[in-house]
Amino acid sequence: MRPPARITLEQFHDRRWELLALTSVGAFMTPLDSSIIAVALSAMSPDLSLSFGQSMWVQAAYLLAMAVLLIPLGRLADQHGRLRFYLIGVVVFTLGSVLAAASLNGTWLIGSRVIQGGGAALLSATSAAIVTAVFPPSERGRALGLNVMAVYIGLSIGPPLGGFLVDNVGWRWIFLINLPIGIVLFVWGLLLLPRTETENRAAPRPDILGAALLGVFLVCLLVPLTFAPEWGWAAAHTVGLLALAVLSLVAFVIVELRVTDPVLDLDLLLHNRLFAAANTAALLNYMALFAISMLTAIYLEVVQGRSAAITGWLMLGQPVMQAVLSPLAGRLSDRIGSRVLATSGMLLTGAGMVLLGAMPASAGMPRVIFSLAVVGVGLAAFSAPNTSAIMGSVARHQLGLASAFLATMRVVGMALSVAVLGGIAASQLGRLGGRLLFSHGQDAGALAGKAVSDYADGYSLAMYTGAALALLGAAVSLTRGARGEEAAPKPGPAAVPRSAGG
Repeated sequence: MRPPARITLEQFHDRRWELLALTSVGAFMTPLDSSIIAVALSAMSPDLSLSFGQSMWVQAAYLLAMAVLLIPLGRLADQHGRLRFYLIGVVVFTLGSVLAAASLNGTWLIGSRVIQGGGAALLSATSAAIVTAVFPPSERGRALGLNVMAVYIGLSIGPPLGGFLVDNVGWRWIFLINLPIGIVLFVWGLLLLPRTETENRAAPRPDILGAALLGVFLVCLLVPLTFAPEWGWAAAHTVGLLALAVLSLVAFVIVELRVTDPVLDLDLLLHNRLFAAANTAALLNYMALFAISMLTAIYLEVVQGRSAAITGWLMLGQPVMQAVLSPLAGRLSDRIGSRVLATSGMLLTGAGMVLLGAMPASAGMPRVIFSLAVVGVGLAAFSAPNTSAIMGSVARHQLGLASAFLATMRVVGMALSVAVLGGIAASQLGRLGGRLLFSHGQDAGALAGKAVSDYADGYSLAMYTGAALALLGAAVSLTRGARGEEAAPKPGPAAVPRSAGG
């Protein structure tokens, strides 16, 4: 029996909701994998003889691979077909998952996580771009809201699903679960590839030097931000890497201003107010938010003495609100634009962080859940409208680049959040505080009296700092311009069919 023929270009756009479902599964897989592994590290460590440093690299390798590859891969996807690159991402991510499940030692696992990060970069760089290309402006916010909802569902079910798999079938299944999903997703997407495509301009010469300098900058920035609590901020390798990050960034800007087809068009940042403001707001948003879950989990277990199981359920308040409300926020942005929603969302986020910072050690469950829910509502109001605005501010041939740049802001913001807010929370605890912060409370028994009080004070200051970052993000968000400046993706050299699937 012959396999069904791939669809035509006309059918491709008529089946945009099916394409949204396809890309949303990929949007679900990558955050699921990043959140599910946190609960499995304690089970992996004895099996693979992981040192503390290696356990940190298990997480860092994934994020570093994503950060380095996102923008170059997004640029390539714009030139050679986003749906095709999305499917390559599915294959790479699934392969990395299988290799991770088969790990025999820490080095093998870290290498597998790098492969997974490469696949995740392909998925993240193309998912929002594909959705934007096939949906009209009147439906774009709604579609991206559903896509964002898939991200938050992955974040929400990762910890409980990981705990179930580790306890019942073993930690290797947190990776093997991606195999059937990846196979189905690849076959499904293969059948959705257009049968023909329109002519497109010849692909330009790749900006290898620019991509290399960008990669050096991100690695030299993110590695010390991740490991400085262990190395020390004054350590030679911390200072040296940060200095090299500054030098490589300067060299990158010089190169990008001179090449004819740069890996990152700096005009988007210098002359596109909406793109620059919305991405800066996203960076500040993730700086304010990402460390909340880690720091609050430690607060609930160490300061309030709650069990890990109860803490896990309490922490669901934030991502559940994000998952439920993101589609609604996306639909509203189709009608009123992103400026009011994104700005209001960051103000709500700041309010939620103030509530967390003011939370006494005796705070009950309703107070904790309400505070986290306010943060979740704020992030839901921000994310989908802000994403829709970014994707609508660029030409069609730059959709993959725009999606990748936003994802890079997310990764960098996450690293900065852990470094800044985590450092503030543990600032008065010394080395013990650093170990506590990254062991998620496993050393809680060693803390008593003044140390617990010091962490509570540091946590409050970290939340207030995050609230200040959210307020700054709201101010930046206001500079994006009025509703009239948000439109469909501008026409560009690439035809519409190529911009989605090619």
